[in-house]
Amino acid sequence: MANTKYIFVTGGVTSSLGKGIIAASLAKLLQARKFNVTIQKFDPYINVDPGTLNPYEHGECFVTDDGAETDLDLGHYERFLNNSTSQENNVTTGRVYQSIIQKERKGDFLGKTVQVIPHVTNEIKERMMLLGKSGDYDFVITEIGGTVGDIESLPYIESVRQLVWELGKENTVVIHLTLIPFLSATGELKTKPTQHSVKTLMESGLSADVIVCRTEYELSNDLKLKLALFCNVKPEAVIQSIDVETIYDVPLEMLNEGLDKVVLDKLGVISKNKPDLKDWNLFLNKLKNPKKSVKVGLIGKYVELKDSYKSILESLIHAGAINETNVEVITIHSEHLNKKNISDKLKLLNGLIVAPGFGQRGVEGKIEAIKYSREKKVPFFGICLGMQMAVIEYARNKLKFSKANSTEMDSKCDFPVIDLMESQKKIKSKGGTMRLGAWSCKLLNGSRVKEIYKNEIISERHRHRYEFNNRFTDKIFNDEFKIAGINPETSLVEIIENVKHPWFVGVQFHPEYKSSVSNPHPLFLDFVKSCVINYDANTN
Repeated sequence: MANTKYIFVTGGVTSSLGKGIIAASLAKLLQARKFNVTIQKFDPYINVDPGTLNPYEHGECFVTDDGAETDLDLGHYERFLNNSTSQENNVTTGRVYQSIIQKERKGDFLGKTVQVIPHVTNEIKERMMLLGKSGDYDFVITEIGGTVGDIESLPYIESVRQLVWELGKENTVVIHLTLIPFLSATGELKTKPTQHSVKTLMESGLSADVIVCRTEYELSNDLKLKLALFCNVKPEAVIQSIDVETIYDVPLEMLNEGLDKVVLDKLGVISKNKPDLKDWNLFLNKLKNPKKSVKVGLIGKYVELKDSYKSILESLIHAGAINETNVEVITIHSEHLNKKNISDKLKLLNGLIVAPGFGQRGVEGKIEAIKYSREKKVPFFGICLGMQMAVIEYARNKLKFSKANSTEMDSKCDFPVIDLMESQKKIKSKGGTMRLGAWSCKLLNGSRVKEIYKNEIISERHRHRYEFNNRFTDKIFNDEFKIAGINPETSLVEIIENVKHPWFVGVQFHPEYKSSVSNPHPLFLDFVKSCVINYDANTN
């Protein structure tokens, strides 16, 4: 295609309808037609990025190869498309205003009064078009966070309005995602909230070209015609998005509804290829027809909100499908674990994942879970803080260094096997200052992980401030408890293994960030496989 086409996805009626999944599903369908597609997310909050947000506030913070701390929707984008995202794929109001203020301080505006229009909208538009200007993409899909009518979203809606006018309607499509609620008292699906949402959008000077309707029940043709008439779109542009079993069903639902065809027709783009979803359907078939089932405990401190560990949960789905195994995840709050109840809480599990986290709350419960896993030979996977706690557990309970700890939990501990990275010790600012993004790791000969990866050098994404303290290498590691991977430049301990255990691996990085439908992460694949072996051993 000669020119990049721009697709904008807005939301109305209520938040959390799944704009990111709809955007990723459309992108998947276009990609399946051999188009080059990318997706970006614009978030209306004033934080520069979600890196300083508590997971209870915003769910998981996703990290890209280039070290951007981003919205969790970028994880969906990568899992659906199997393409890496970057700093440019997630923009917040905080980042927009930060850039504008820096320009104003430098005098870039030549003494003019800086205003929302044109300065803020120009900054937003520039970032909306940045990926398209590279020439690498046929389509750039832009998801606008929040809900139409929110004060904080107004500059983004106005920016989209201006771009539609500047680029022409032949180069732009606006998709509006709304809710069609069902009133059980009357047994009716109600269209009025959608009508009002579209009206609110139009009051901002922007018209929806396609309306995607989230619903629990099938929309009749009469109801679709009513929506088309009142919302000023073609009947075929009213798309039903009914509740489905998994998010991975949504692309197929959108294909059946003709979302990709409606968008291509609106843009005047002729596709010579029909969507090739053979591999996607194969994945779904395995996912929905497992031959076995295992229970995996996810030990964390934010388990009340599933989105806190979104990438881990999705990675287990990917690995479970390939292993033709249903992975039932049992979330367990680490604060509720202690020596007295540990056996009752964990005895029915076939594997344990100790999740990432920050701060002292709940760490003793994590250590108890790791001790149980090590002694009972239950497959164990420690991620980031989970790896660090595995080192502390081994030092305390096997090597009898009772005062072993992390300086994150006790800044004056006598045996700091985990310590603040040297490069972090003079840093005062919290935002964007951790070890972030992709770093190399050298896998050591004879290690389990080298067999799993089938490579000597790997690249994985990080998000941490604390690391293993190399002053204690000789005291902690031995023939049983080994270093399996190190950073070749800094000698940072990246991976540990317990070789006397069926499957005991801890990693300093976040492998969950790199798992996708078409490329499940090898560590999760092998972990789930070990859980199946554990299940078979305990049931036969």
